[in-house]
Amino acid sequence: MYLGVDIGSSSSEAVVINADGVICGEGIFNMGTGSKGPQLSAEKALMQAGIKREDIKKCVVTGYGRMMYKSADKQITEISCHAKGSKFLCPTVSTIIDIGGQDAKVIRVSMNGNVENFVMNEKCAAGTGRFLEVIARVLGCRISELASLAAKGKPGVAISSTCTVFAESEVISQLASGKSIEDVALGAHKSIAQRIAGLCNRVGVVEDVVMTGGVALNNSAVTAVENEIDHPIIRLEDPQIIGALGAAIYALEID
Repeated sequence: MYLGVDIGSSSSEAVVINADGVICGEGIFNMGTGSKGPQLSAEKALMQAGIKREDIKKCVVTGYGRMMYKSADKQITEISCHAKGSKFLCPTVSTIIDIGGQDAKVIRVSMNGNVENFVMNEKCAAGTGRFLEVIARVLGCRISELASLAAKGKPGVAISSTCTVFAESEVISQLASGKSIEDVALGAHKSIAQRIAGLCNRVGVVEDVVMTGGVALNNSAVTAVENEIDHPIIRLEDPQIIGALGAAIYALEID
């Protein structure tokens, strides 16, 4: 058995695979680096697989907090692990859009899975999951409700600020002017999509395209990005675990 752990800024994921590359267990916790999230996600993945930690032959860790995880045999960047995991699930993928809690990445991979180019936005939370969390708080809803609100909204609300703090003020102003929460939610999703499209333009989008990370569970966000980049996005069944899956595959390969 092989374990991959992905430690992000706001969440942790773990995946256990066997020698044939079959996923046997997974764990996701909304706690990231500096918390018990990595340990809890690994324990959940091991429990689902029906094994103990000593049954793991190799472990690879990735993500923002990978250097703080001392129980791994190797640390590998999230760029490489998202490429590895995406290629494993979707062999035809060429472009990967990863929207995490605090950063966003666009990765181009070759047909044999090598990373050809990538670009990151890590200086500002605009265009990330954190942005949507702030918007949900201002709108007085759960982040899980944003997608359904946006699906009912009408175009026309522009949120142009590139800074999350200023965008929050902009949303408050839009609501004060009489805009509905549905229209504002749609505008927030379009704002994120525009940030991602900017990254895509720097890398160059080649089909097939997949989206990874927690925001990929938000159908309105995926649709908004599709509209901005003018390319269809393949929906992966469990986009949150792609980095951890890639790490587990690397663990299998280094054994």
